[in-house]
Amino acid sequence: MTEPVSVQFLSVLERLACLSRRAAASQVNNLMTRKLSLSLLGLILAGTANAEWALNMPKGVTDLSLETYNLHMMVFWWCVAIAVVVFGVMIVSLVKHRKSRGVVAATFSHSTTAEVIWTTIPVIILVLMAVPTAETMVKLEDSRDPDLSIVITAYQWKWHYKYQDTDVEFYSSLARESLGARRKQSGIDPFSVENYLRDVDNPMVIPRDAKVRLLFTSNDVIHSWWLPAFAIKKDAIPGIVNEAWFRANEVGIYRGQCAELCGKDHGYMPIVVEVIEPEAYAAWIASHDGER
Repeated sequence: MTEPVSVQFLSVLERLACLSRRAAASQVNNLMTRKLSLSLLGLILAGTANAEWALNMPKGVTDLSLETYNLHMMVFWWCVAIAVVVFGVMIVSLVKHRKSRGVVAATFSHSTTAEVIWTTIPVIILVLMAVPTAETMVKLEDSRDPDLSIVITAYQWKWHYKYQDTDVEFYSSLARESLGARRKQSGIDPFSVENYLRDVDNPMVIPRDAKVRLLFTSNDVIHSWWLPAFAIKKDAIPGIVNEAWFRANEVGIYRGQCAELCGKDHGYMPIVVEVIEPEAYAAWIASHDGER
């Protein structure tokens, strides 16, 4: 018995709708593919827009930053070794014991020996990683007997440095050159500004080979004082004082930035620390003592 005309007509409409949906989906996929391809091409060609980057964390210029780097590399190579062993065993097992070779699956449910081995080995690895990590963490928190203490107070969007036992204190803000170039339609090419957005008007100055204790707090919202070369990243929280310490081994200028989203100008809150010789530091303190 043939179907009524109305049923046949509805069936044709459903097929047409299905084809229409498939065609629309295909067009969307093609459009997205073209957009993605053009975006990737744009990223590849925009070589001048690449920011400073690195494939690994820096060794830094302090003993603790070097220890932190060595811990990082130790854990990294342990992970590489584990991945090689685990995936190596998996690949060999899949190739040598595949069904096409006529291998018959084993019927045992568990192996006490295997369970003991794969429990003991990770415990040993964790102990080998935990012992040096604990030693370094204890050193990181040992800020006793500093040669110099500096109170760092965060503001939106600048830093205030107060050298304890002296009258030296000052604000550190984004350098005037970067401040001018960052403004829209300023007419200043940011690439013409040295250390664009990474320079300040008043850097923190400290002596080489001195144990410096830093005390962090905030006057408004949560900030984070991050200086990769010293392996320091500490939050500055209103009403709370956090601390860290370092001993810089090399003279130079080291740059960091606020690493906690703290408002609309978060990206314009750089950190600059200048390490100088002790004699030059004594002269700098004498020239700034009593200034505001």
